[in-house]
Amino acid sequence: MKIQEVKTEIIAGITTFMTMSYILFVNSQILSDCGMDKTAVMIATALSSAVATIFMGLYTNYPFALAPGMGLNAYFAYSVCKSLGVSWEVALGAVFLDGVMFLIISILPIREKIFKEIPLSVKLAVSSGIGLFIAFIGLQHAGIVISSESTMLQLGDIKSSSVLLTLVGLFFAVVLMIKRVKGALLYSIFLLTVLGVFIKQPDGSPITVLPEKFVAVPSFEIFSRTFLKLKILDALSLGLITIIFTFTFVDMFDTIGTVVGLSAKLNILQPNGSFPKAGKVLTCDAIGTIFGALCGTSTVTTYIESAAGISEGGKTGLTSIVVGILFLLSIFFWPITICIPKQATAPALIIIGFLMLEPLLKINFDDLTEGLPAFLTLLLMPLTYSIANGLIFGIISYVVIKILTGKLKDVSLTMLILSVVFILYFILK
Repeated sequence: MKIQEVKTEIIAGITTFMTMSYILFVNSQILSDCGMDKTAVMIATALSSAVATIFMGLYTNYPFALAPGMGLNAYFAYSVCKSLGVSWEVALGAVFLDGVMFLIISILPIREKIFKEIPLSVKLAVSSGIGLFIAFIGLQHAGIVISSESTMLQLGDIKSSSVLLTLVGLFFAVVLMIKRVKGALLYSIFLLTVLGVFIKQPDGSPITVLPEKFVAVPSFEIFSRTFLKLKILDALSLGLITIIFTFTFVDMFDTIGTVVGLSAKLNILQPNGSFPKAGKVLTCDAIGTIFGALCGTSTVTTYIESAAGISEGGKTGLTSIVVGILFLLSIFFWPITICIPKQATAPALIIIGFLMLEPLLKINFDDLTEGLPAFLTLLLMPLTYSIANGLIFGIISYVVIKILTGKLKDVSLTMLILSVVFILYFILK
């Protein structure tokens, strides 16, 4: 590799890291809401992202970067832990089992069959529904949407410092993104964190409380608060089967959809939709999830933000290795994590949720047999605070509507089996 090519790969790696490094702060903010130590999660996020991304670069020689996925981290914290009352240790066990299942699927020649037998409308709706779920959480963190005894939800106090701070960050990030500034979400998080030092909450305390230092060597005592705390055997209980399925299902389709898009940008996508070393890419993703669960974070997945590095000329695994090294270096900035308030990460959640709605454009809503199941999937994810509920209702409604309209031939055996299993689950629940 020539010196100029190495420089290009390094710049591409820095670009990818800048566009996805917001996950360090957003993931720790989300998972801390279910009782996990915020700093330990930040370290686990950085370490698992680094190891998985470097492994991807070495094993596949592709410029793909990985980190804990948005959507499944929210499902982990708010649906599994807070709504269902599952401890975060058991939830990590479920994530570990998700990684094992995904690894088996990646190794065996069944991944293409499973992927093809799930209707496109359902797959697209799942991605968009997760986007609505994430955006809804962002609105709650900002105080824009609050609970109501009479209507369940209502508009918050728009004049409050919390809401106004979030709106400033939202518009700031949007303008930067329109101007194509790399790291727009990260800059927004930092801006709101700094502004929060000077803005008071109703009790008179500042929104942001600065740490004593911004850079420090992390101690193992901090990391040990989540490291190897997972409870795998407890996650094997019958009641958690749907949780493990949801983790695996969403992880698999999110990863496949992402890497297909990245492969097209890298010009390695073949006419039949496959690409070289597909099994290796999915294997890296699965191993990343397993390692992430051991460290103490939710499902690790390939990031579409890798496209930013590819656009800068990244073509090989060296780009991924650079991203991984930067994630390792970010561990030393762990004190910053403590001071970042929810209002600072709320705009990122709202914008990421919006960006995930793009697949809706590909759903044929003129065909009610395709559009209505997709609509139910979209609607139920945020309203029931559960990705699993939206996914399950989408699959069941798709099968039922197709059968009732005489279109049984459109329903695969996989979909029939899943719908029967889910109906039995609700009956026995």
